[in-house]
Amino acid sequence: MSYVLILYYSRYGATEKMAKEIAKGVLSQNIEARIRTVPPVGPSTDQLIPAIPSDGAIYVSKEDVKGCSGIIMGSPTRFGNMAAPLKYFLDTLGDLWFAGSLVNKPAGVFTSASSMHGGQESTLITMMLPLLHHGAVIAGIPYTETILTQTTSGGTPYGASHLAGPESQLGLSKDEITLCFKQGERVAMLAKKLQ
Repeated sequence: MSYVLILYYSRYGATEKMAKEIAKGVLSQNIEARIRTVPPVGPSTDQLIPAIPSDGAIYVSKEDVKGCSGIIMGSPTRFGNMAAPLKYFLDTLGDLWFAGSLVNKPAGVFTSASSMHGGQESTLITMMLPLLHHGAVIAGIPYTETILTQTTSGGTPYGASHLAGPESQLGLSKDEITLCFKQGERVAMLAKKLQ
């Protein structure tokens, strides 16, 4: 069965909320939206995490990546870069890169940051780089989505973004929700065309 993998890491919940809105766009194209997360990583090597998260999406597997028809990745900003847990998982995908598992599959990226200039666009670009190395076809949000020229919260042509506020207190704005939906819709539409 065809599905778009929505893979994310979320520390305070905003990126997870975006993933759920993106999934609605994927589902609008009659394709399964498979939402997965990555486990946290930290400097302590003796800390064990449960095999299954206590809440939210289940942890991603390599099989989820290998079998997808498209992929949309999300991360909070970390100094203008993706968060370490997502990068750690991507670093384990050498065998899928070697096999060409993501070649010619559409891919998108999304992020959340605490401030308007918190590195959203550079974070989106850092997530694109491994996808380009995997041979994926990057799909942003085109300016035919006129909200991009009007939004005063999140939203970029590189991918959906969210302005969470310094205490992660801001919910998704109407514009951000719309752009998440449109991004999911576009990647799913392209997945159908490229299969």
